[in-house]
Amino acid sequence: MKKRVALSWSGGKDSCLALDVLTKHGAEVVCLITTVPIEIGRTFGHGEKLELVKLQAEALGIPVEFISCNLENYTSSYVHALKNFKQDYHLDGIAFGDLYLEEHREWGEKLANDTSLESIYPLWGRKEDALHLLNTFLQSGYQATVIRIREDILDETWLGRQLDSAFIHDIMKINCCPMGESGEYHTFVSDGPLFQAKIELEQPEIIHFETTQKYEYQKMKLIPKE
Repeated sequence: MKKRVALSWSGGKDSCLALDVLTKHGAEVVCLITTVPIEIGRTFGHGEKLELVKLQAEALGIPVEFISCNLENYTSSYVHALKNFKQDYHLDGIAFGDLYLEEHREWGEKLANDTSLESIYPLWGRKEDALHLLNTFLQSGYQATVIRIREDILDETWLGRQLDSAFIHDIMKINCCPMGESGEYHTFVSDGPLFQAKIELEQPEIIHFETTQKYEYQKMKLIPKE
């Protein structure tokens, strides 16, 4: 019997690669979970529009569950919602796309323990493995676009770039994690082997925040695959 798993979902390359690895190892990802702090009304991980995450869920054929929360009660809201999802989806575990930051794993493992679920980290490894993971993502056939960057690490010319061989060549010249594990950059995945439709993004605008810049797409739609 397949293990029924919920996956913490940001919409970027890490969570997508985690989905790919879980699926290839025989787990059944029955729902995606995305947190939405009411202070921003957008996804916690990337500050993304909910419409884009909904399009990803539709394209993947996996339901997405949004957890509305305050930043100050983030964990307690997550635990409460996850207990309900456990019952609704008959969950065995919850998976995360974290790579090597111990404090992130400690948080996820406590969350799983508080809800009597198994915590699963399909991408977990060493900091030195980050470049290998980035290559693995590229070889997996998914398409990802850089949608947010830290201004102290990257400039706005990185916004809108596709993750490809040229991206790897250039990111290796920068003093940062190649996978952007410390928020150096964030991505949005629009297509790939598990996608039943492609997400088309149009009319990007650059939005400036205190320490980051973000690509904000004004038009988005699903393109069915033949």
